[in-house]
Amino acid sequence: MTEAVTPPTAPDTPLRSLLFVPGDDEKKLAKASKSDADALIIDLEDSVSASHKEAARDITSTHLQRNAGPESPALWVRVNPLSTSLALNDLAAIVRYAPAGIMLPKIDGPEDLTTLTHHLDALEAAYGLARGSVKIIPVVTETPTAVLRLGELRHAELDRVYGFTWGAEDLSASLGAATNRGPDRRWADAYRLARSATLLAAAAAGVHAIETLYVDIADLEGLAIDSRDARAEGFTARIAIHPAQVGPINDAFTPSESELEQARRVIEAFGTGDTGVVALDGRMLDAPHLRQARHILSGARSAGNGRTSGRR
Repeated sequence: MTEAVTPPTAPDTPLRSLLFVPGDDEKKLAKASKSDADALIIDLEDSVSASHKEAARDITSTHLQRNAGPESPALWVRVNPLSTSLALNDLAAIVRYAPAGIMLPKIDGPEDLTTLTHHLDALEAAYGLARGSVKIIPVVTETPTAVLRLGELRHAELDRVYGFTWGAEDLSASLGAATNRGPDRRWADAYRLARSATLLAAAAAGVHAIETLYVDIADLEGLAIDSRDARAEGFTARIAIHPAQVGPINDAFTPSESELEQARRVIEAFGTGDTGVVALDGRMLDAPHLRQARHILSGARSAGNGRTSGRR
């Protein structure tokens, strides 16, 4: 058996778009693989009926074998919740083919990340994979308990965690809500709280914050505006549910030329000395502005690199 080793921490090379694809649909998988998505999330959970779970594992395993490589989107898999008997079967079927990572739905708290980490440790050892090579994105708001415990996630086992994402549909079901939107069609209060708490929890844990899906697949202009707003708030990527959404998401999460130029000017203004405050264009800039400029340039160098892992 090949000795497994811990890979080095990856640089800050964030994904921008993560496209959901049903794991039991070979045609949709083939189409999605030709998209410009940085990553595919092959779904074994909600989009697959109970009678198709086994077939979905087989189709997903075959796709992982045939399509892994630097020219393909990063291949992630959303498994079934750990609270079900399906999750271990999912992991046993797919980890041997070295997916980029696992999306874990319906967590209740940090213990679920610990449990999944231990499962992945064992499976990587069994299949001769480098320890820590399979990453994790938990969906951290799908149960009321998870929302109330978001602050605890910074104390979880985070070495494998790429980022946190949130979701509103399952939370709605858990709350018995008729809708997750207010009269103005914006998120209702409970969902604004969950979204904001996810962003804060990701920053506290030092991982990426991934915006949830945009349900209206025909409204690409609305998606673009909403995605630009999400990036301005601190989200680094977004989930897509249709290939047509990938382009607007990639554009929104890619720094513009004017942003890059301004970031370069900020860094140049600080120079190489030990200067805490500088003046630029009539504004006083300090350390947070320098960190933000460096963050913008770091993301720009890696835009489109789907084979990414590690913490921020």
